Amino acid sequence: MREAHPIERAVGMDYYVSDADGVGGRLRVAPEDFRVTELEAFDVAPVDADPGGYPHVVCRVELRDWDTNDFAGALSDRLGISRERVSWAGTKDKRAVTRQLFSVDGIDPGDVPELDGADIEVIGRAGRPVLFGDLAGNAFEIVVRDAELPENAGPVVADLRAFAGGDGEESGDGGDESASADAESLPEGEMTAGVPNYFGQQRFGSRRPVTHEVGLEIVHGDWAGAVLAYVGNPHDREPEATQEAREYVEETRDWAGALDRLPRALGYERSMCHALVDNGADGPEDFREAVETLPTNLQTLFVNAAQSYVFNRILSARLERGLPFDRPVEGDVVCFSDSEAPDGLALPDPDRTQRVTGKRLRTVERHCERGRAFVTAPLVGTETELADGAPGEIERDVLGDVGLEPADFDLPGNFHSEGTRRAILLRTDLGVERDGDDLTFSFSLPKGSYATVVLREFRKGDPDE
Repeated sequence: MREAHPIERAVGMDYYVSDADGVGGRLRVAPEDFRVTELEAFDVAPVDADPGGYPHVVCRVELRDWDTNDFAGALSDRLGISRERVSWAGTKDKRAVTRQLFSVDGIDPGDVPELDGADIEVIGRAGRPVLFGDLAGNAFEIVVRDAELPENAGPVVADLRAFAGGDGEESGDGGDESASADAESLPEGEMTAGVPNYFGQQRFGSRRPVTHEVGLEIVHGDWAGAVLAYVGNPHDREPEATQEAREYVEETRDWAGALDRLPRALGYERSMCHALVDNGADGPEDFREAVETLPTNLQTLFVNAAQSYVFNRILSARLERGLPFDRPVEGDVVCFSDSEAPDGLALPDPDRTQRVTGKRLRTVERHCERGRAFVTAPLVGTETELADGAPGEIERDVLGDVGLEPADFDLPGNFHSEGTRRAILLRTDLGVERDGDDLTFSFSLPKGSYATVVLREFRKGDPDE
């Protein structure tokens, strides 16, 4: 078990589970090297359905090199409407070609504009907006260019197959020979691979991973600390002028002066400073008001990132303790598979859980082996019930270390969270093809899981490169 890159450790991803050296290489040389297609799970009525009952226009959008939030803002600006009327099922990577659903409230289908780098197809209407999570998963096709050691992909595959556990059945033609650590060969077809179901680097900020730090301050009730964690808190990967502006904020708390120094591109930071200039920044409520100037999905993201950081820490601690990921131990909490998931996609249903007792252990193990159940860890919130036994000890130790307990998530507005549980093992049918020094990876993941968490096992390097 290898120690991860320092910037990954900063967000709780402490280890790789594959011991083989990485292939290196470059991601996203061009947007077309990172293709993401949503596996849709949203019912749409015809375009000519009654706008009174179906006020939301639903579009399937292919984006090239667009940040999801930026596209939503550009779309609302062109339509002359509030950005809050634009919604989507999942936030995608910017440096990519993505295909995903958006909905827009209260417009005519003919008003949908053209935008550079976006192919927008109106596919129908809906009685409610497309909401975050309204998808089954995502299909990926990702190219790693100019790998320094492409031959190392074979041993990594073997390690990930072993970590996946299960009943050993393969979906492709790899056969048992693909389990060998032959550094010069890759299995043909798809094979079942497994990695810890970490939240990927982009959950926290790929270049400046601070969203969880903001969220932890919010959950601790320190609104001023949350503002400083976002507007201040310089990172050495940022341009020098940006670092200096953030340092000025931390040293002076001069919000008007910060507006003179913060680059125009930092629109969210500037909006928070404008609010503090206007309200005087006299007390906690003024700082909370500043945070609430941000889009509602970003407000929610802060708390979600804090939960994600704790989750990552729990998974890393489980690896340290040597507890399995593919099967439960006594005290674990498992969830069962979603019976309505698309064929070929194992989709955990966190609303159907069961605590594992010694009496039920072997039965639940068999369900996990067959992909019918999944070991979970908490995304902590007000309704969270922690596990028992060794898994429960891990969960309580991590929460104690970050100074949190479930009741702390009883927060106002968009910051409140009841919590849930999430599968700790990410299994997928993985295809890997080599063309010279380029490697192409193809796989599908359930919603909420990260392609970069699979790829990091192969590249083993700085996630920002």
